[in-house]
Amino acid sequence: MDRMYRVLGFWTGVMAVMFFLGGMKETALLFLTQTGFFVLVSYLKLSERMYMYIFGAYLTIFFAGFTYYTTFILTPGFGE
Repeated sequence: MDRMYRVLGFWTGVMAVMFFLGGMKETALLFLTQTGFFVLVSYLKLSERMYMYIFGAYLTIFFAGFTYYTTFILTPGFGE
């Protein structure tokens, strides 16, 4: 299970680089933070159950933040 967190860290790192190259510096910083979190947690050698609990908490925080952003911050029709 710890290797899957390294895989998550790799892909969030790739996304951070792509966002940075695309000029989206705030999003790149967010993904770089997630990369550090995933890589750090992967080396803690926790039990599989604990890794699942951490991933569930991560998803809960992400969905709550994404819902808040899309409901209250996102401007409708911004991409037109």
